[in-house]
Amino acid sequence: MNKILTLILCLAFLSGFAARPKHQYIKIKTDMGECIIMLYNETPKHRDNIISLIRKHVYEGTLFHRVIRDFMIQGGDPDSKKAKQGDLLGDGSVGYTIPAEFGDSLFHKKGVLAAARDNNPEKASSGSQFYIVQGKKFTDEGLDSLEENRLHFKIPVWQREIYKSIGGTPHLDRNYTVFGEVISGLDMVDKIASVARDSNDRPVVDVKMSVSVLKRRAAKKLEKQIN
Repeated sequence: MNKILTLILCLAFLSGFAARPKHQYIKIKTDMGECIIMLYNETPKHRDNIISLIRKHVYEGTLFHRVIRDFMIQGGDPDSKKAKQGDLLGDGSVGYTIPAEFGDSLFHKKGVLAAARDNNPEKASSGSQFYIVQGKKFTDEGLDSLEENRLHFKIPVWQREIYKSIGGTPHLDRNYTVFGEVISGLDMVDKIASVARDSNDRPVVDVKMSVSVLKRRAAKKLEKQIN
C-alpha cells in the first residue's frame, strides 16, 4: 500500500513539473529598469518570431530609438546596435515581415507590446521592431471623437473603461498587431518615455536593452504569483 501511495505521489509530482506554463514571457532590461512581458497565445506568429530573435541575440544591445511621452517607446532596430549619437534610426530590418494578427480582444491599452510597421497595405509587421504603449487616459468625449473621426468603428464598452482608467492609444487599434503586455515593471516604460530626446524623438542618452526569454520554471513560478 505504501509503495502504491508513493508511486501516485511521484506521478503527481512529475506531472506538475512537466506541465507547461500557460504563456511565454520575456524580460527587457535597461539602465532605467526592467519589465516582464507576457506574450499572447492569440498571436502565435509574432510570439514565436520574437522568441526566435531573442534566442539569436538579435536584440542584445539594441536601443529604444524612438520615444514619445504619452504615446509609446519603440525599439528593435538591428541598425541601432552600432549607431552613433544623432544617427536617424527606424529603417533597420531583419529582412522579412510578419502577417498581421488582429483580434477584437487585442487592443492598445497602456503597457501592451505591439509590432511596428511601415505603410504597407496588408499592415504586415516589421520582423523585429516593436513598441510598448504608454499612452494617456481618455474621456468618453475623447473616445467618441476618435470613433467618429478616425476609427470608424465602435470601441467595446469594456475597452472604453480601460482607456478611461489606465489609458492607452486607441487610434492604433486594428492597425498594428498587439502581441503581449507588461505584467511587471511598467514604471520602466514611464521612465524611458520621459527622457530628453532630439528632433527625431531619439533619446539624447542611449537607452540600450538586453532581452531574454524566461525559462519554464521561472514562468511557472510567475504564473502562480499572478493567478
